[in-house]
Amino acid sequence: MVSTLHVPRLVVAAPSSGSGKTTVATGLMAAFAERGLAVSPHKAGPDYIDPGYHALATGRPGRNLDAFMCGPELVAPLFAHGAAGCDLAVVEGVMGLYDGAAGRGELASTAHVAKLLRAPVVLVVDASSQSRSVAALVHGFASFDPQVRLGGVILNKVGSDRHEAMLREALEEAGMPVLGVLRRAPQVAAPSRHLGLVPVAERRADAVSSVAALAEQVREGCDLDALMALAKSAPPLACEAWSPATAVAGVGPAGLSPNPPFHRSPGLRPGPRASDAGEAGFGGRPVIAVAGGSAFTFSYAEHAELLTAAGAEVVAFDPLHDEALPAGTAGLVIGGGFPEVYAHDLAANEPLRQAVAALAASGAPVAAECAGLLYLARSLDGKPMCGVLDADARMSERLTLGYREAVALTDNPLAAAGTRLRGHEFHRTVTEPGAGASPAWGFTHPERRVEGFVQGGVHASYLHTHWAAEPAVARRLVAAARAAGPG
Repeated sequence: MVSTLHVPRLVVAAPSSGSGKTTVATGLMAAFAERGLAVSPHKAGPDYIDPGYHALATGRPGRNLDAFMCGPELVAPLFAHGAAGCDLAVVEGVMGLYDGAAGRGELASTAHVAKLLRAPVVLVVDASSQSRSVAALVHGFASFDPQVRLGGVILNKVGSDRHEAMLREALEEAGMPVLGVLRRAPQVAAPSRHLGLVPVAERRADAVSSVAALAEQVREGCDLDALMALAKSAPPLACEAWSPATAVAGVGPAGLSPNPPFHRSPGLRPGPRASDAGEAGFGGRPVIAVAGGSAFTFSYAEHAELLTAAGAEVVAFDPLHDEALPAGTAGLVIGGGFPEVYAHDLAANEPLRQAVAALAASGAPVAAECAGLLYLARSLDGKPMCGVLDADARMSERLTLGYREAVALTDNPLAAAGTRLRGHEFHRTVTEPGAGASPAWGFTHPERRVEGFVQGGVHASYLHTHWAAEPAVARRLVAAARAAGPG
């Protein structure tokens, strides 16, 4: 049912990556949460790491809004799902304000998301190497697309009082409000490595301190009252909130599937619904174990919600420390993360590696993305992994990054052959496959190639996907787990 959402909201954007969006967005979330507000945190694009900091700042799950993977039609419904009952929503942008999917115009850009949400934009500008030129820069961003409402600027990395005065004078001439000024403060920067910031789960104690410092910096440097007034100026948003229950039932707001040319082809099986699964002969809620801990931190909040709605009991476990899978495990999900950083410790946990291999050998459904693929391989950088796949993985110098369009090549626990999905790749590893498995995906854009493994009940791939775009993924996985029974 379409309803009207009145949640105040802001989109935090920047002219380019590295300008300070995460610093400002996370600091704003934490500063407003300290005021006792219920703050809904969101991230434009596919990134998994920033939402971890957002969750720490707000005490609520960080949620992604990706117009490429989920389709523009789901951006507002997913936002409404996360923001329901909140006093404020803050959306951190991706890359530069107008940077989106390559060759697709505005698709999946921060500006696109802001327009879909009818939300005002706050532009974070790295002012460290400019003074009056900041006005020309901001004017260009404000006038490039009249449908994007640029409500003000937060100046980052300002060097001195004199520097601030020059910047303010220039922006006053341009008629652009300055909503905050942040001085250079390297002590609150989060550490990073080859794929970006270090995830919260790997540095929780330090991350708590970092988020607190960001909140203090933003509280002292930004006009929170003016920012809240800007957020409240967002008009009502009419949309049907996304619901995992209605999604797995096949009703409610649609994602990519209905939109040519990425619809499901005629005649393809959508996968059994949760209500059909009982026909397999196993009652109750099958246990689906989901890998977590420091090595496997990449997951979208909606995935566990969809699995639960589809009839599963979702139980987390940590492959670094748990020597056995959760009791009664009938299916396994291993998402992304940094197993290469923890390869030694993962290899040392031989009992769990054997348990994972045994579960896969039983035919139970195993869904592995990126880091999960590496963990299922025979080895990673020469260290033994689970040996489920006849493949060896290693770190490389080359970063593989970008959106992908893919079609399932083989019936598998996640998708019927021919199902089309959009996803993204983000890794610095390569996998050298052996024999005994079929490819999982055929990539159709931006290049044509096959990728991943389908072997028995195992689906392993570098491709990250967002199941809200294709809820049948959760239905199929739960039905397969119920049919397999406890491992």
